[in-house]
Amino acid sequence: MGDILAYEAELLGLVKEYLGFAEFEDTVKTFIKECKIKGKPLPKTAVSSLRDSKALIIQKDLLAAFEEGDQKVFFELWEDHISSFIRDSEPLAQKLEFYLHIHFAIYLLKHSVGKPFDERISCFKTFLETKGAALSQTTEFLPFYALPFVPNPMVHPSFKELFQDSWAPELKTRLEEFLSVTLKASNTPRLLMLYKENAQCNKEMLHQLHQQLVEAERRTMTYLKRFNKIQADYHNLIGVTAELVDSLEATVNGKMITPEYLQSVCVRLFSNQMRQSVAYSIDFTRPGTASTMLRASLAPVKMQEVPLLPSLDYEKLKKDLLVGNERLKAFLLQALRWRLTTSHPGEQRDTILQAYIGNDIMDCHNNSQRNVLKLLYSKNEVVRQYMARLINAFASLAEGRVYLSQNPKLLQMLEDRLKAEEKDSLTRENILGALQKFSLRRALQTAMIKDGLIFWLVDDLKDTDCLSDYTLEYSVALLMNLCLRSAGKKMCAEVANQVLKVLSDLLGHENHEIQPYVNGALYSILAIPSIREEARAMGMEEILRCFIKEGNAEMIRQIEFIIKQLNSEEPLDDSSESDDEEEDDDDDEEDHDTMEADLDKDEALQPQLGELTGEKLLTTEYLGIMTNTPKAKKKLFPGIHQSVDEPLQRPVTPGCHRAVYPT
Repeated sequence: MGDILAYEAELLGLVKEYLGFAEFEDTVKTFIKECKIKGKPLPKTAVSSLRDSKALIIQKDLLAAFEEGDQKVFFELWEDHISSFIRDSEPLAQKLEFYLHIHFAIYLLKHSVGKPFDERISCFKTFLETKGAALSQTTEFLPFYALPFVPNPMVHPSFKELFQDSWAPELKTRLEEFLSVTLKASNTPRLLMLYKENAQCNKEMLHQLHQQLVEAERRTMTYLKRFNKIQADYHNLIGVTAELVDSLEATVNGKMITPEYLQSVCVRLFSNQMRQSVAYSIDFTRPGTASTMLRASLAPVKMQEVPLLPSLDYEKLKKDLLVGNERLKAFLLQALRWRLTTSHPGEQRDTILQAYIGNDIMDCHNNSQRNVLKLLYSKNEVVRQYMARLINAFASLAEGRVYLSQNPKLLQMLEDRLKAEEKDSLTRENILGALQKFSLRRALQTAMIKDGLIFWLVDDLKDTDCLSDYTLEYSVALLMNLCLRSAGKKMCAEVANQVLKVLSDLLGHENHEIQPYVNGALYSILAIPSIREEARAMGMEEILRCFIKEGNAEMIRQIEFIIKQLNSEEPLDDSSESDDEEEDDDDDEEDHDTMEADLDKDEALQPQLGELTGEKLLTTEYLGIMTNTPKAKKKLFPGIHQSVDEPLQRPVTPGCHRAVYPT
């Protein structure tokens, strides 16, 4: 009760403020009256309408200062009325403030020329070196860091957009929208804000605790298995030790130990490390044999044999994928994927993949309406996501790509879903990963180029802030693979300015994993004379030389190759057209199979009590007759035979490229 009394006035004020905000006018009057009767302290709160009118006045003053180019007045109001928390932590506010500084820096240049412009540009330079330095690694703003050093920005191709008539009005509209939301948010009742913060915090904490519980259960099972093995080894060791002590006592009394007895003791000692028959075949009576093996057993033991997983009833499994409820479909897709992603590379994984392909688990040879691949169009988001993850897992393996590519409609389905899904969804991320891996195959490259996927990628890569690292890497790698073909280069020539702008922005991106693909794409498209001409007009060589100063040795050598290509005067080699006519896939499987960890990240589906998942679901409900027949895997190319000094000139996928070319 003491705690309530200490904060009573503040609590009553929160209730009154919320009632006023919700327009419970009669209730507010009754509440105030009752508080007076009971002698309760009630703090005076500002009337909502007065606060709204004040917010409108502040907004009007800020917009007037913007229109008049009054930098001093504008930023005084900005700092007084926009909280430092929003200015320093909200990306939207930081970006808007950056553009506002650009607006005031070039305002006088648009309206007059003289010494004040030099002062303004000096202020902008100071901003870049202080508060604006936080955005120096963002590709969107990187070109503007050169603005203070350009003698005449109005004629420079990199800044022509700033001097168009539409730029300032568009910025003003963005400013109005930001101010109306931000200034209104400050009027939100504190009670509502507390509830929102608490609810969000509880939701995040509950989700986090659930994830931790699932992970803890997995670790517990692993540790339990290890414990049982250690306990068994311990009991065996105690038994052997007891017998050896008895033997030592016997030798003291003059009794001899027979070689057969020593052999039997050592077989018991090593029976856990090797098969019984192998242990018996070793002659432990030779001096030093047993002690050497004991010491060697302390080193990590490499598994010699990996058991094959049980066969499944694929007919029943496919039937449930088509007619089961949405939750069962999702669990089955998850379990089939886990079988692939958690299997041991080699005979076990090859056998699983051959079983999937042999039973046409993805219905690649079935073009009817009841087709497993149609789950990509499911109304259930989790089913769509898990279908995309499974396709991406298949595409991670060379034979999986060959199998999926036999369905002529799959590529179009993936492209449709890619454009329909939300930008930050895991479904879209996995579809993009699968398409990138398909781009290792020439026939599929050709189809993607004809479908205009290059235009979509260039448009998507204009704003990389909302892309995950995985999406960014696979988008740029896919763009590079398509640009290596002569048809892809011609597509780029149609939108040369946009492609060059995107690639030059990506050169300075903070994710250094994409650099080899950006370099490869640039080097490739600069073989087209019209693109070289466009690149020279926009000052590409100056941009490239900026990165030479900061890059590592490998990056510097690759950029030197690109500059050499940029300054080349060679015409387009017509003989390169033949690369689009050769649809032989024998030479495009250069990469190793790459099953990246991202395939199983952020699982959206969590089992409830009593629900079967993963291997347990498959072997309990869908156990089939044993039909495992291991197949010899064809030898793939061990790597890409190319000097790391040059930009990439062969199709690659990010998972494989990291292993072959460390960045």
